[in-house]
Amino acid sequence: MFKGTQVLDVHGHVSGPPVVNSWIDMGFASGHIGQSPYRIGDGKSGIRADGGTLSDEAMMTANQRHADWMTDRNIDVQVIGPRPFRMMGWMPRHLLQRWCEFTNDTINHQTQNFPDRFLSTTMLPQIAEAPDLSNCVPEFEFNLKERGFVGTYLSPDPDGRHNSPGMNEAYWHPVYEKCQEYDVPVFIHGTNCLDPRIAHIPGNYQVGFVVETFLAARILAYSDLFEKFPKLRICIAHGGGALDRFVSSSNHKGNYQGENLWFDTCLYDIDYLALSIKQWGVAQTAFGTEAPGSGGAIRQAEDHPSQLNLGRTSDDLLPIIDANAALSEADKIAIIHDNPLKVFPQFSRIKAAQAAG
Repeated sequence: MFKGTQVLDVHGHVSGPPVVNSWIDMGFASGHIGQSPYRIGDGKSGIRADGGTLSDEAMMTANQRHADWMTDRNIDVQVIGPRPFRMMGWMPRHLLQRWCEFTNDTINHQTQNFPDRFLSTTMLPQIAEAPDLSNCVPEFEFNLKERGFVGTYLSPDPDGRHNSPGMNEAYWHPVYEKCQEYDVPVFIHGTNCLDPRIAHIPGNYQVGFVVETFLAARILAYSDLFEKFPKLRICIAHGGGALDRFVSSSNHKGNYQGENLWFDTCLYDIDYLALSIKQWGVAQTAFGTEAPGSGGAIRQAEDHPSQLNLGRTSDDLLPIIDANAALSEADKIAIIHDNPLKVFPQFSRIKAAQAAG
């Protein structure tokens, strides 16, 4: 809670024991993945993966750690989706479909374990060289209609080789159409990077998805996509990837002007986060932390002159936003509660259930 207001986080990733990842490792080794064990038998118990068993107890332990991490950072409810580095759109199609199903099953498992803390978004089997994303619709609809998922992740560059069309183009429209039909948002998050030009750079994965995320943000902001899909909502991870060095002018749009596109706060540098909020505007900024995830580094005295939040992990963002002198109390509430609720109205499900309980 933040001064009596629920803290709603639009950016989280599924947690699970290490045996979860062995499911895809086994597939790479054998060239084959069978049907997700969640979708056969009793649905959860005794899941076998590479010699280990993914038990209900193991998932509960991992999910409890995740929920405890959130509690320690005063996050009440979080939307979770796939872990981006495991979306792996470059893998063979037959493996990708099965891995996608298994990933969505684990996301659903976590939400079932803690229905008052998590909402689910789906991973889709994005194929970069396909004519469009029609192949993704069955998995999308299954998870929304049968499981109550509240949106979907999309990678702007699923195979990591820059083969996908711009995110305003017809390739993406089958998913946009369904999101508008079901009144759920798209959450854009960079994933893989197999660009040989940056293979020598430490953390090239991060470099690649920052570039692709920034391109997606600019393509969408300057396109006519929201004229075609006026009710479509899109939230872009990590503040849109990068910021703009220009000011608004007759030939340059300095920041986004509209109500369909949001940018999260998952930026761990204090000055960068403040500038992102200033550039995109409070109205289009939604609280997101990716906690627990890449923000596990401990803030040190040399990280910022203010020495704010020392000794805490960098994903503990609520105190950073609260200390931003440029924000009014109403601005802070908008960012940590009102705007996430606009992106994901389904947050109200949990509020209603808690009130009824």
